[in-house]
Amino acid sequence: MIAKEFSAMDDLVQLAKDKDVAIITINNPPVNALSPGVAKAIGEAIAQVGHDDGVKAVVLIGGGRTFVAGADIKEFGKITSGKTQRGAGLLPLLLQIEDVRRPLVVAIHGSAFGGGLELAMAGHYRVAAPNAQLGQPEVKLGIIPGAGGTQRLPRLVGVTKAVEMCAEGNPITAQEALKLGLVDHLIEGDLLPGAIAFSREIAAKPLRKTRERNEKDKLGVPEQNASIFAAAREKAHTKQRGMMAPLAAIDAVEAATRLSFEEGCQVEQKLFGECLFSDQSKALIHAFFGEREVAKVPDVPKETPTLPVNSVAVVGAGTMGGGIAMVFANAGVSVLLKEADQPALDRGLAAIQKNYQSSVKRGRFTQQFAEERLKLIKPTLSYDDFGKVDMVVEAVFEGMALKKEVFGQLDRACRPGAILASNTSTLDIDEIASATSRPGAVIGTHFFSPANIMRLLEIVRGKASSKEVIATCMQLSKKLGKVGVLVGNCRGFVGNRMFGPYRREAQFLVEEGASIESVDKALFDFGMAMGPMATGDLAGLDVGWRIRKEYRHLEKTGVRQPFAEDRLCELGRYGQKTAAGWYKYDENRRPILDPEVDEMVHRWAREAGIPQRKLSSEEIVDRCIYALVNEGARILEEGIVWRAVDIDIIYLNGYGFPAYRGGPMWYADTVGLDKVYRRISEFHQQHGELWEPAPVLKRLAEEGKTFAELNREQAVMA
Repeated sequence: MIAKEFSAMDDLVQLAKDKDVAIITINNPPVNALSPGVAKAIGEAIAQVGHDDGVKAVVLIGGGRTFVAGADIKEFGKITSGKTQRGAGLLPLLLQIEDVRRPLVVAIHGSAFGGGLELAMAGHYRVAAPNAQLGQPEVKLGIIPGAGGTQRLPRLVGVTKAVEMCAEGNPITAQEALKLGLVDHLIEGDLLPGAIAFSREIAAKPLRKTRERNEKDKLGVPEQNASIFAAAREKAHTKQRGMMAPLAAIDAVEAATRLSFEEGCQVEQKLFGECLFSDQSKALIHAFFGEREVAKVPDVPKETPTLPVNSVAVVGAGTMGGGIAMVFANAGVSVLLKEADQPALDRGLAAIQKNYQSSVKRGRFTQQFAEERLKLIKPTLSYDDFGKVDMVVEAVFEGMALKKEVFGQLDRACRPGAILASNTSTLDIDEIASATSRPGAVIGTHFFSPANIMRLLEIVRGKASSKEVIATCMQLSKKLGKVGVLVGNCRGFVGNRMFGPYRREAQFLVEEGASIESVDKALFDFGMAMGPMATGDLAGLDVGWRIRKEYRHLEKTGVRQPFAEDRLCELGRYGQKTAAGWYKYDENRRPILDPEVDEMVHRWAREAGIPQRKLSSEEIVDRCIYALVNEGARILEEGIVWRAVDIDIIYLNGYGFPAYRGGPMWYADTVGLDKVYRRISEFHQQHGELWEPAPVLKRLAEEGKTFAELNREQAVMA
């Protein structure tokens, strides 16, 4: 029986005693974040334990569902904004823990991430539940460990693994931590009694370990370490292109191998500060909180009832339909997969099986998991069993007539209360809903290709979509492992509507004299996952061609439109699928420059009277990125999204916008909206009405405000 013989330090940390073992419990739900109050209370508890001769050992444990999932990220914002002075951080507390005169055992369940792992490493021993995870994910926020994490970790797990954990930020399992020496023992069953028993066992023996900061056995030698650090830097340049924090993390771990612990901590602190005050860290923290913000829908209250979705049907077994079926199956939801004929259905199932085999081969799934998920997908050629499902996702060819025909059939086949969703990427949800007798049940669920990989889900509300259906789809996105963002109904919604002007300007630039390679390189160097021309080839140039032909009657006459891509499609150059588009492609779909295309486009442009000139990479980036920003501002003004951060999260998760720039609207804020407005006004004068500045951009620029401040204004209004 644990007796609370010591008084609680405060509500955040409790101190109790089980005979000769002191138990310090962190109680800061939901994730026991290390806010300043928590650190202070742990220090007080440690000091109290140190003066009690009746205590033979100490257990430090987290209350609730986890140990410590990290620092309080909001504190970083307070520091960088000047609201809070940057102090010494956690390091003094960790040294105090390491110096306590009793063996201190840290008991880990849930997660020990970031500052939580730094706290754990200061203990003399670590025990963990078998399902616990440990990691230093700070780089994902644009920072590095700042309380000795880069110094203690290589002393515990070796240089190679420490570099990987600090520079890449991915967690490891408790089993791997045990093998590496980061954890001393795994405890099956109840963690606290097991940790207490382990601490008594340790206390009965001579202390076999020195303080972790004094360990040097795993720090290697310079000759071996040089190749480790070189390989890590090369990998960071490739896999985390443009990011400063991974390189800083590598530098900090390298300092651990060359300097004393104290000197290494000084290097770490300097690098941590440089990262924390960088635009990259601010952008990544913006994205972190943004993913949580987009889940909130101001006019759909938290208490809105949701509908059960335990079974779904997917209409269409093509690339998108098959991927969507996998998304639901991976979440444990049974799926009816319908096609119009057996050959199409067979092709779809074969593609799904191939995708699962590939995931098993790469280690993403186990063979057992893949087989179980495949069993959840039931092929069909009819609507006979659609009356049993809770939700249908239509994923047929992107054409209004066909989609309305399908929704008419779904209206007759599905039970009352079933959700009818369309995977359309551009078409009018209200018009699709008009083919049914239940428009309140109709909604857009725009998955991004490949659907089983991409995190973004644009949830498109029609004018009649019920709040229950909206709330259900928002909640469902989390179950599916997606970032769901609610958007309004307009042509292209948010992502594709903005992508149109972005790719329009890329084509204009080529038509005006830039090479295809120079346009793609400028945007790639900016940080985009792919250049706009390569992206078009990947998606299929014919997709946009078909959509443009469908909407051509709506285009303004006399306004310049790009033409080169349509001409390429007329030549049968659709991109990767035909081994030729803006680029040529080999049998492995690797791009090959095709000078003939540059020559053709520039010839067509001259024939159309378009002057040819040299274009700088700066103009290429400004034309493409500011086209995104200006259209995003119009979307905000029209109320298609609630907040600018909604647009940022869409672009970070669906369009390869560099995370360390925070999304197009955040990026515009960092440049300064006055500068962005002036540049767009220049383009307006040079290129005409397509570049007319959005009124809300003009207003914010003149008022010296930002899109982020507009978010706050809208939050107050809501």
